[in-house]
Amino acid sequence: MRLDKFICKSTKFTRAEARAAISDGRVKVNGWYDCHEATQVHENNVMTLDGEILQARASRYLMLHKPAGFVSSNVSGRYPSLFNNLIHDANNLTQDEDNLDIQDIENLHIAGRLDADTTGLVLITDDGRWSFNVISPARECEKVYRVNLRDPITEDAIKQLVNGVLLRGTEQPTLPAKLTVVNEKEVLLTITEGKYHQVKRMFGAVRNKVVALHREKIGPLSLDVPLGQWRYLTAEEVAYFYDE
Repeated sequence: MRLDKFICKSTKFTRAEARAAISDGRVKVNGWYDCHEATQVHENNVMTLDGEILQARASRYLMLHKPAGFVSSNVSGRYPSLFNNLIHDANNLTQDEDNLDIQDIENLHIAGRLDADTTGLVLITDDGRWSFNVISPARECEKVYRVNLRDPITEDAIKQLVNGVLLRGTEQPTLPAKLTVVNEKEVLLTITEGKYHQVKRMFGAVRNKVVALHREKIGPLSLDVPLGQWRYLTAEEVAYFYDE
């Protein structure tokens, strides 16, 4: 973990305040002042701020039901950031939850982004190793999407999608997928990859077009919160992405 991020996780400092403290020589790593904001620190290191030992607070793991019209980024641009849903909901926390943990969104990131027009399950955390396990192709973590199509799905298209299709600009076909037909213009697609715009590009490769896309599952986690709402993951849900 970067030193500036560790300071943010163990104090109420913003990233800018953490970097200023490092620059001002207020921070030591294993007794040394000679450190940089990007210095990588680990659990067995000793970090101090103004002589006080720092202890990082527990990492956070959230499930969010992303609405359409939000961008999967910490910063709003053409579309508002989906993290705005966390800020809006912070007033509804119970007394035993720390509002600052939710409001301090600059240290959170998304484990598996969705397009602005795509809805559904998004996982949010400040634990980089955990999110890597969620998105790493080596984990073969299944993601289930409900796909609404412009044209009826054909048997030939189903066969191609299940076996793997060659996306434009790539040299290797997609990995085998699972596909369940809900009706002629709606299917459930399960994939283990996360290429750029992959689902839309897959259906484009079989001459169809996605008109609505919704992610229902990531691994064993099923979306179970209302649109625009979130919840913390349970310890068992978190552990799944650390278990080998």
